[in-house]
Amino acid sequence: MPDIRAVPSPPGPGPTPHPERSPVVSPIGASPGTGAATTTDTDDLLDHVGEWGPTATPAGTFQLVPVRVERDLTLISRWMNDAAVAAYWHLAGPPDVTERHVRAQLADGGRSVPCLGVLDGTPIGYWEIYRADLDPLARHYPARPHDTGIHLLIGEAADRGRGLGRTLLRAVADLVLDKRPACTRVIAEPDLRNTPSLSAFLRAGFHLSAEVELPDKRAALLVRERSGATGLNALRRRRHSM
Repeated sequence: MPDIRAVPSPPGPGPTPHPERSPVVSPIGASPGTGAATTTDTDDLLDHVGEWGPTATPAGTFQLVPVRVERDLTLISRWMNDAAVAAYWHLAGPPDVTERHVRAQLADGGRSVPCLGVLDGTPIGYWEIYRADLDPLARHYPARPHDTGIHLLIGEAADRGRGLGRTLLRAVADLVLDKRPACTRVIAEPDLRNTPSLSAFLRAGFHLSAEVELPDKRAALLVRERSGATGLNALRRRRHSM
């Protein structure tokens, strides 16, 4: 799986309008079209992410909306071609590069659900909610049953650097723990070089558990327990000891 590659952002007046970023209208419950993320018997591996519904955050009303390839590919591909995103997601290029990646998530037997993050009706970023305990990541740390992982990016440069990533990460981690009673913790594994991402996760209540060597990066293994303890001071202590 790719890392979080989050390019964090702000709680302020909401997402920055963009002409190509249309509001998502009644995505939940609508009949899926070709390429839709459909609900299947395997969807209960993540307790029906598409049915979690909206949640209030300091930045506005936020919802995870499962991706539909034909509806969402142009927007997601444009985000993937942003230099700050491409540095960690490695999906820059024509739309078929992003399409292959998204379709692989959709074909993963329900172990990963790719979503648009929608804030006040407007797509703000791309998220993947996945079963970390069923992912290759589980070979690199002591996984627990139902560990749930998060990957994300904030799409527009103007929406980054003001705390939105932290706000939405906290909201999504809360959603995971609320909607998935069997899950006791939320997992993330950003590239250690991605300082903005690390800061966003830590300020959202995750703590640094370990540094792990993954096939494509050296990652920070970050954990959000149900207690929500923060790990910002732990990371600072670790860096000072190096």
